[in-house]
Amino acid sequence: MPSRSRAAGPGLRAWAIWTVGVAAYVLAITNRSSLSAVGVEAAARFDADAATLSLFAVVQLAVYGGMQIPVGVLLDRYGARPIMTVGMLLMAVGQLTMAVSPSVGVAILARMLLGAGDAAIFPGVLRLIATWFPAQRGPIMVQLTGIVGQSGQLVALIPLAALLHATSWTITFGSIAGLGVLFGILVFVLIRNHPPDRDEDVSVDTDTGAIRVVTSSVDTGVGIRAAWAHPGTRLAFWSHFTTPFAGTAFVLLWGMPFLTAGEGRTTAQAASIMSLYVVVGMALGPVMGEISRRVPHLRSRALVLPTVAVQAVAWLAVIAYPGPAPLWLLLALAVALATGGPASMIAFDHARTHNPSHRLSTATGVTNAGGFLAALLAILLIGLALDLQGAGTPATYNLDAFRIAFLMQVPLWLIGSVFIVIERKRTRIRLGMDPPRAPRRRGG
Repeated sequence: MPSRSRAAGPGLRAWAIWTVGVAAYVLAITNRSSLSAVGVEAAARFDADAATLSLFAVVQLAVYGGMQIPVGVLLDRYGARPIMTVGMLLMAVGQLTMAVSPSVGVAILARMLLGAGDAAIFPGVLRLIATWFPAQRGPIMVQLTGIVGQSGQLVALIPLAALLHATSWTITFGSIAGLGVLFGILVFVLIRNHPPDRDEDVSVDTDTGAIRVVTSSVDTGVGIRAAWAHPGTRLAFWSHFTTPFAGTAFVLLWGMPFLTAGEGRTTAQAASIMSLYVVVGMALGPVMGEISRRVPHLRSRALVLPTVAVQAVAWLAVIAYPGPAPLWLLLALAVALATGGPASMIAFDHARTHNPSHRLSTATGVTNAGGFLAALLAILLIGLALDLQGAGTPATYNLDAFRIAFLMQVPLWLIGSVFIVIERKRTRIRLGMDPPRAPRRRGG
């Protein structure tokens, strides 16, 4: 099979294809976060209580997570171009359905379509990076993709909310659907699965000349059991379970209602606080990545567990504050929550470190499931807690009810942290870094 010369780097075409792919990912993040700034309006439009509003986000994330394995299989068979195109069009159909939805049931179907389409985009971009860029540039390109992609949350928080307040629900979500169709066309016309000098999707290390077939799918049989059997994979799962869910629940659904209806902030103030969350998360990504690289054996103690503690302390401070929290404390909460996303990427370092290359996609899928499971639980538990207090609609939202509802996150932090400590110890024993535990002696 022909390949580029060892000295070759990515050309203009590779960068153009990545640019289209990452622009599609920005729009996917915008679609994913499109209820974040309009949650109160969505509750009013559909006359939905808090549990039902939670369901919009829960089914979207559940479908996203459930589609990861099928998407991996389809990417291996057909490549990134057709799968990403279908993903963009599915999101467009979902947003168009949301635009004209007359009922909760139809709106939930719309979010399911959105989750299914969203599931195809990031894995597709990762595959394009693997096939169009030298293998040794992969990690930095993945980081760059993640950082740029998060700007989609800013689009959802500010321009999307402004468009809704200036026009109507139908026009706003119909406009996003139109962008989805446009980007679906751009992806199909401009993206190619691999360079023309190759006849399949392979990754090439231009320093060593090593060629490896790119595999996206997850082994649902022996591979999952083998990956889970290694304590390093379980450490990755619980690290991803524990670090990002609070920020996800905040920015995906409950942050804006809490800040406006609970804390009494204006929509502009609330959008600024949530925008700070996004910007700080983008800025911290490279910093945490570099620290993780420098202290590979102290990642959990130096980064993951402190991040969990910072988030928990910030939330408890806001909850315990008598009356509405001052602006500086809410800004501090946004910064604290923003640490969760970059810290969660350390989980994938664990997965990559402790699994052979042929099992990496499987271990990554297992790890990713942890974060989505925790986010689903957090979003749903917060909604149920609001309903149980009789504060599940925009007319009944109040600060005290939100305070109790956000306490539902504490058990998730505690459970995750305990398992991080346990699996970290087991991983170090497995690697020979710590002595095995001595067996307990039975009493005579």
